[in-house]
This record gives sequence, structure tokens and C-alpha cells, in this order.
Amino acid sequence: MPLWKKLWILFTVIWVVVAGLNVATIVAFSEGEVEQRKALWPLGLAFAVPALIYLLLWAWASWRQRKR
Repeated sequence: MPLWKKLWILFTVIWVVVAGLNVATIVAFSEGEVEQRKALWPLGLAFAVPALIYLLLWAWASWRQRKR
């Protein structure tokens, strides 16, 4: 497994844990449903950011392979 994939997995695990704590904090301390909807933004970012970074790293690695 290439190094960039190992680092991406490490980053993803840390990112998802921190985002999960953020969502849990928002839900736990919010009083109304409108405030709980604020938790959707960090929840979406918990999935979108690692996916975007994977695509960028994959494209970079692919570009580097073609260059050789």
C-alpha cells in the first residue's frame, strides 16, 4: 500500500472522530430542532473532506506515475 494511502487513512480516522465529537456536542447541547440542524454541516464535512482529499491524492499519484 502506498504511503499516501496510509496517511490518508490516518487523516480520515482523525477527521471523522473530531467531526463526530463536534456533531455530538452540537446535538447534546442544543435545545431546539433548528439548532440541531446545525450538526448537519459538520456531518457532511466528515464525509466530503476525506473523499475530496482522496481524489486529489489519487490524481496526484496518477499524474506522478505518468510522468515517469
